[in-house]
Amino acid sequence: MSAAYRKTSDLPSVIAVFPLNGALLLPGGVLPLQIFEPRYLNMVDDVMRGDRLIGMIQTIPGGPRHTPHLAEVGCAGRITSYSETGDGKYLIALTGVCRFEVLAELEVRTPYRQVRAAFGPFNVDLAPDPDLEPFERPAFLALLRRYLERRQLGVEWEVISSAPAAALINSLAMALPFSTAEKQALLEARDLEARRHTLSALLEMGSVLGEDDDSPPIQ
Repeated sequence: MSAAYRKTSDLPSVIAVFPLNGALLLPGGVLPLQIFEPRYLNMVDDVMRGDRLIGMIQTIPGGPRHTPHLAEVGCAGRITSYSETGDGKYLIALTGVCRFEVLAELEVRTPYRQVRAAFGPFNVDLAPDPDLEPFERPAFLALLRRYLERRQLGVEWEVISSAPAAALINSLAMALPFSTAEKQALLEARDLEARRHTLSALLEMGSVLGEDDDSPPIQ
């Protein structure tokens, strides 16, 4: 739960959005970003003067090349870390606050896109993390191990083994190399329990990939 926002009505009805396929932000998660495009440098400048909120969102097929259609659901994050580099880039970290539905994209003069957002359907995101019951951690970790071995990936098992259930589920959902559609399914899962089931299903499918799969390992 975010200390700054206790109910969805505290959140703004219009937010700037950063369309970025493959980048998943979840409530409570932290997403580091390197900003270098002029329109998004402008966006960061503007939101830093206000509520520091940016809506991370993926795109779907359709629309002009420079403004493809937006997915129906994104996640707003607050800039909680900010620094500038010597070559004019911004290094920021977004901490996820709450998911939102896109009601409409606005016609704006800013170089970046803005939407009218509805946070109400996701008030669960501002509640304390629920206990996952039953959460069979050994079985889940065994499934995760098979997935990682199949993908030739590595993790810090001491951290994974001791992480709280909610942090474990959300961090894996954000970090693992799922497809854009799979990331969106994780984002749109109703609640943490539904996200756990979705994540488990993706790990199961990913651990039994055919030998002709040529997905490159993540270093």
